Amino acid sequence: MTVLLYVLGVLFVALGVGLSIGLHEIGHLVPAKKFGVKVTQYMVGFGPTVWSTRRGETEYGIKAIPLGGYIRMIGMFPPRPGDRPGMLRVSSTGRFSQLADEARQLSLEEVQPGDEDRVFYKLSVPKKVVVMLGGPMMNLLIGVVLLGGIVSLYGVATPQKGADVAAVSECVVAAEQATAKTTCTPSDPKTPAYQAGVRPGDRFVSIAGQPITSTTDVGRLVRPRVGQPTPVVVERDGRQVTLTITPIRNTVQQVDDQGRPRVDAQGRPVTVDAGFIGVSSQTPVAYVPQPVTEVPGIVGEQLKATAGIVLKIPQKMKGVAEAAFGSGQRDPNGPVSVVGVGRMAGEAASGGVPWIGGRDGINPFVFLLSLMASLNFALFVFNLIPLLPLDGGHVAGALWEGLKRSVARLLHRPDPGHVDVAKALPVAYAVSTVLIVMSALLIYADVVKPVNLGG
Repeated sequence: MTVLLYVLGVLFVALGVGLSIGLHEIGHLVPAKKFGVKVTQYMVGFGPTVWSTRRGETEYGIKAIPLGGYIRMIGMFPPRPGDRPGMLRVSSTGRFSQLADEARQLSLEEVQPGDEDRVFYKLSVPKKVVVMLGGPMMNLLIGVVLLGGIVSLYGVATPQKGADVAAVSECVVAAEQATAKTTCTPSDPKTPAYQAGVRPGDRFVSIAGQPITSTTDVGRLVRPRVGQPTPVVVERDGRQVTLTITPIRNTVQQVDDQGRPRVDAQGRPVTVDAGFIGVSSQTPVAYVPQPVTEVPGIVGEQLKATAGIVLKIPQKMKGVAEAAFGSGQRDPNGPVSVVGVGRMAGEAASGGVPWIGGRDGINPFVFLLSLMASLNFALFVFNLIPLLPLDGGHVAGALWEGLKRSVARLLHRPDPGHVDVAKALPVAYAVSTVLIVMSALLIYADVVKPVNLGG
């Protein structure tokens, strides 16, 4: 069953990625057709064609490698001196397909009679912007719908009163050894909590007759009771269980009034001898639905966080390389490939992540939906980068054309004509090369050193 759930999680993400790509390209296709541009192809994926059908003047199809997509519009680039009359250079909206077009040195495509004014480069600047922003905006819409539905119907994690058992130590370890000792030997003494049968996931109800309202109550009530048999009531599987635990004296880390561990100026734990039972506690959470009016603010925070990750990709890729080829650990908030997203989905669906599922964990299906929302927000932000071959590069070219024409009108100069964004192809080659190298590194890292969702 675990393997089946893992596979279903991966398939869910694969389908979600395919739909996101398909809808992204529909975001380009619909306004292009609306503005009269001739679209010859609409494809999801790249590489060999698996299936296709023709509807009118457009071929719709699916290609073998579902990691991208494109629509092909005639005349994305204006003719250049020396091009044969009636012929235009081929290009398309997809990053990988554009790279292939460029590798073929921008082969020429014949403009059929009657199509002379149905070319992309003749559109007005606002229409060009609408066509090229249509794809990213579709990803933004998908992300807003998914995240808005989660927030308003399922809810957001909200701290609750009380304290849950996050982990139970099997053996007694002093504070200065806690980070170095990871396994217990037969000679190590067992912790009082382990001996009494405390389990991860239990919720503290009371200790020594005192109710537990926060995680700080656990340490406050346990530490003074060295050697004293203490009744501890926990809630487990919907019923209350009373255990007797006798705290032992041990070296433990001091905490402040808010329950935060104290450290000295050198960052070392500040310790004290006190009562110890061998548990770590965490604040319980509940998922509380939010009003729809809260959605814009939450979406804004998500976009801000996504933009922060995208802007720091060069810096974070260094950490990815160090983790992939060394002993470092992956940053859980760093970039991942589609392979990494698939692994996350499989682990979440199969119950391999402690904080997904269970009494207080997020519902696995909701987590998968949130994963797809995050992916679409990332596609939205990434495609806005004003560099070819990304959509933002074409938008920047259109805006530059509009600016040049506006300046020419103000100065009463002749119309400078259409801006040929193909002149920026050296940049496109460089960006495409970097994207391919990054993708390969991320895929390799996600295979040999995947992000650990379990923390």
